[in-house]
Amino acid sequence: MAQYDLVVIGAGPGGYVAAIRASQLGMKTAIVEREWLGGVCLNVGCIPTKALLHSAELLDQARDGKRFGVVIDDVTFDIKGAMGHKQKVVEGQRKGVEFLMRKNKIDVLRGTGKVAGRGRVSVSGPEGEQTVETKNILIATGSKPKSLPGIQIDEERILSSNGALELKEVPKTFGVIGAGAVGVEFASMYRSFGSEVTVIEALPRLVPIEDEEISAELEKAFNRRGIKSFTGAKVNGTERTDGGIVVRLTDKDGKEQTLEFEKLLLGVGREPLSKGIGLEELGVNLDQRGFIVVDQYMRTNVEGIYAIGDVVPSPLLAHVASAEGILAVEHMAGLDVHPINYDLVPGCTYCYPEIASIGLTEARARERGYEVKTSKFPFSANGRANIAGERNGFIKLVADAKYGQLLGVHMIGPHVTELIAEGGVALSHEATAESLVHTIHAHPTLYEAIHEAVHGLVGGTIHI
Repeated sequence: MAQYDLVVIGAGPGGYVAAIRASQLGMKTAIVEREWLGGVCLNVGCIPTKALLHSAELLDQARDGKRFGVVIDDVTFDIKGAMGHKQKVVEGQRKGVEFLMRKNKIDVLRGTGKVAGRGRVSVSGPEGEQTVETKNILIATGSKPKSLPGIQIDEERILSSNGALELKEVPKTFGVIGAGAVGVEFASMYRSFGSEVTVIEALPRLVPIEDEEISAELEKAFNRRGIKSFTGAKVNGTERTDGGIVVRLTDKDGKEQTLEFEKLLLGVGREPLSKGIGLEELGVNLDQRGFIVVDQYMRTNVEGIYAIGDVVPSPLLAHVASAEGILAVEHMAGLDVHPINYDLVPGCTYCYPEIASIGLTEARARERGYEVKTSKFPFSANGRANIAGERNGFIKLVADAKYGQLLGVHMIGPHVTELIAEGGVALSHEATAESLVHTIHAHPTLYEAIHEAVHGLVGGTIHI
């Protein structure tokens, strides 16, 4: 029976990063994976979605090229080509992870992993079943798309995000239930591809975890693009028709609506893959939703078993899983570690326009008792944004009025998923408006808009 210091179950961005860090720390490590190295994120999540969104961005730029003096006649979209590019990126990234496993001398055990007892993991795969012994077990099994009661995903007409990444033709009409990051990204993408798109959300606004002003700006942007939105809507049911799928809903005014789509995406969140892997038998605590309960060091209540990523009740984001994986492994190794501050996790949504945020929203800061001061600066007053023809959107800063400490950074507009990096550094270093206003920003750049918003906190913006 093979002996390890650590066996990781699940090779997504949490699991494989944890395995690499363990190897770097001298731990003999194995990783168990039943499908793909890289997990959901690399294979049917973050990476392929962003590859298709890049195709959508290029398509929109080509259509709009005339105003920049670049005339392209008869711009058409080839979904087969876009899907081919997407798959090439995925396969390249997957081979990269395979290389990293070999480089770091991590044993890859192919099959379904199960905790077979304290310090034991069984793997059932193509070559039969084997059991290995290990000092530590790390559960990184991830999550899967959720369904709604009475609405079952069939990947034919009612799609999960997985199915929406594999369409062979652009649907004439495309419905989306759920206006979180997944929903608005696919809505944005298929609108660029040529679909008539409608978004349905039960909560009062799009991207409901974002600052309210960001949500309002996205709804305006979607309206300009011809994307219809029903917020505060209750879905009453669906029916298959010869041509697609009918959705019955009650809108926010109490009016009954019937909408028909060729394809319908269910983007209402994800549920943890924690069942059937031996946790219940060992008495590992799960919450009512099936998430594994962990402490600040990612330990479960059972000694030697840790859990990270989508299977624990923290933000379901790849970069969170990676950070949790490193934290867990370094704790196993006895290093001096610091728990993750989940207030300082950046969130990025790659719809058009892009959205990015970190820290507290204005509403959340007030709930926590802060005396709040805010500042906004529009991209319409930014030189680089005007050069690119990207005038919509803004930067919004939330600060503590008493001490000037930056509490939140919220963005909607061009390339804000890259610009949010400055917000991350500022918040992690407890920067104040006073310190940031003395940080010179290059011109002409998009990130000058952050500097202008900071000026608004300490004395007034310069260029509006």
